[in-house]
Formats: sequence, C-alpha cells, structure tokens
Amino acid sequence: MTSAIEAIAAILKNFTDEEPKLPLHVGEVMDLWTAFTAFKEAHTLYQTALNTTIDRDLKPVLEEALESSLADTKRIEEMLIKEGVPLPLVNPNKPASDPSAVPEGVKLTDDEIANLISVKVAASITFCAQAMSKTIRTDVGLLFFSIQVHLMEFAAPLKNLMKARGWLRVPPKYSPPGAPHPPN
Repeated sequence: MTSAIEAIAAILKNFTDEEPKLPLHVGEVMDLWTAFTAFKEAHTLYQTALNTTIDRDLKPVLEEALESSLADTKRIEEMLIKEGVPLPLVNPNKPASDPSAVPEGVKLTDDEIANLISVKVAASITFCAQAMSKTIRTDVGLLFFSIQVHLMEFAAPLKNLMKARGWLRVPPKYSPPGAPHPPN
C-alpha cells in the first residue's frame, strides 16, 4: 500500500514531467470551456454583490474574489485561444452602482451574498479537482491545480467571516439509527 506522502509525490511528479505538447483531448477542452463560463458567471455575481453590499468586511472579500477570479479566467482564456478553442458567449460586466439605490426587494442580504459565493467557491474547488484528475497535459493539470489553490486561499477567510457574522449555514447533526446517543 502506498503512503499518503508517496501518493502526493507521484501526483506532483506527473505534473512536473516534461512532455511533448499533446493536443488537448475533448475532456480537457470541455473542462476549460466550462470553467471559463462558470468563472465569467461568477464575475457577474461578485459585481452584483459589490453593487449591493455596504458591509465593510464583506466588500474587500468580494473585491479580492473578483480580482483573483479575473486573473484565473484570463489564464484559461489565453489557453483556450492558444489552442484554437472558440470562447463561449458570456455576460457583459456589470456597471458599478450605489448600493443604497438598490430596492430592498431586489437587493441580496450580506448573508445571502456570502452563502452564494461560498457554495460557488466550494463547487469550483471540487470541479478543479475533477478536471485536474482527467488531464493528460501537464500545463492543463497545473492550471487547474493553481486555480484550486487560489480558491482554497480565498475560501478560508470567507468561512471565518461567515462564522463570525453567524452567516455560516451548518447542516443538522446526524446520528445513524441504532448509534449510541451521547449525553446532553
């Protein structure tokens, strides 16, 4: 049986071996295309959230999320273009607006903003891991790995803010039938 450290070393070796440039396979293309589309969609969410929040702690988190996502999306875009893959149609950027001008029935609460972003980041982390596991090309694998690391770097402070504000939604505790119940 392989130890965890040996397994990690083997995975990293796969991503550092030099290889001739193979063409992207259809799975790599689809994952890059999907990531590009999803991240562009996330930009709309971040911009909309920045247009509605006035929370002094949430606003810099959103600005960092947008800045990091723009950089990661640009890297994906450059790879797609370099490989001759047509870019999908995406929504235009949202113009900046005054949060106090957004009607209450339309405006997302800070709790809703944080939870929407948290779920999107968690799904993106999982997506990057799945995409990375399917890659053949080192550059594609490393791209997804680096994006996943950026997402994890962002997720921890967001989670801490959500805990501090009482915004973190935690599922109920689960005790399987027949399991002993700890005393209260």
